[in-house]
Amino acid sequence: MPELPEVEAARRAIEDNCIGKKIIRALIADDSKVIDAVSPADFQSSLVGKTIVAAHRKGKNMWLQLNSPPFPTFQFGMAGAIYIKGVAVTKYKRSAVNDTDEWPSKYSKVFMELDDGLELSFTDKRRFAKVRLLENPISVLPISELGPDALFEPMTAEDFFKSISSKKIGIKALLLDQSFISGIGNWIADEVLYQARIHPLQSSASISKESCGALHQSIKEVIRCAVEVDADCSRFPNQWLFHFRWGKKPGKISGKKIEFINAGGRTSAFVPELQKLPESQAAKAPVRSRKISKKDKEDVDDDDDDDDSDGPEEHVQEDDVKHVKLKGKNTSKQGKKPPAKDKNPSTKVKPQESEKIVDQVKKTRGGKKPPVKRKPKESDDEHDDDHVDSDDDKEDQEIIKEKHSKGKNQTGKTGKQPKKRAR
Repeated sequence: MPELPEVEAARRAIEDNCIGKKIIRALIADDSKVIDAVSPADFQSSLVGKTIVAAHRKGKNMWLQLNSPPFPTFQFGMAGAIYIKGVAVTKYKRSAVNDTDEWPSKYSKVFMELDDGLELSFTDKRRFAKVRLLENPISVLPISELGPDALFEPMTAEDFFKSISSKKIGIKALLLDQSFISGIGNWIADEVLYQARIHPLQSSASISKESCGALHQSIKEVIRCAVEVDADCSRFPNQWLFHFRWGKKPGKISGKKIEFINAGGRTSAFVPELQKLPESQAAKAPVRSRKISKKDKEDVDDDDDDDDSDGPEEHVQEDDVKHVKLKGKNTSKQGKKPPAKDKNPSTKVKPQESEKIVDQVKKTRGGKKPPVKRKPKESDDEHDDDHVDSDDDKEDQEIIKEKHSKGKNQTGKTGKQPKKRAR
């Protein structure tokens, strides 16, 4: 997944190949989920004729500086990627374009042709990325809320320790918080904690100055190394946890078992023999060792988004499927229990009770306000039980029918319990 090294590799590829060149053609996808708050036509007209002056990055966000604003910004999400035709740019697990695929890809969200014939494209198969046009990207959300960039703005060891010591949350959750340090995602957090021998659930405030120094050093080394090889994971050092966290069975590294827990809302790989919790916390730490399915392999590496919010890690709670609200699921009445069913199987509304129901409805209205028309239902989660029909008699009859139907559903057409047949 695109974390700081992957986005930095994309930025460098643009810097090396596209600076000083004019955009002569642009194609913008009609996808409002990715292209945020601007029409494809307006986006296109803001690019064509402009010259690319620089490529910038902070955390997991990148933007192109043109010779005049607004500037296109890219929040990579789970599968966002930059491709330049004829130029090798780092590919990672969820990237969608191969050399033999159509060009531009059907997953392309922004395509640009430059005046020397070079073509570049931002693709997103999973549609969790965000592409925006901003006058000054560094001064507005989401970039304005990011903490110091882990590569360009590293904290000193002393400042890092002071900041860590003042927090009372789990250390992995803190590392994933983009307002604390920007650019660290799931795999980097697991890697640096493994190398520093710190349990992902350990409270930040309980980490010693020595361990904090080891963590500070491992963050610098892991990010520097990953950036130097343009985020090509096949060139990562062989002793990294990264290479051993996948597979059909729980893996091992140097003969020591890798286990998985939920930390910071993410499935987290760690080595319990080396990464131990203080005794005061150990009893509260759930550990699950299990085979890793195809879905689990994705979950281990899921970072962000919304996982990739790039503000305080509000994502971080789910595998990627949970980013999408399911149609028909009632989200407007969360926490409320459904009405209890009538446990009496012999319930039946008698004619006298029907009249009482009608009278109660009319008394409740009081004759003061005209009835409100019910809006047509668009989905199961958009109804409002407080709305009433404009036709009083029709509503009254529906109430009566509803009471009758409850009795019928439980007891049959007569509302009586069936007699037991004698044996």
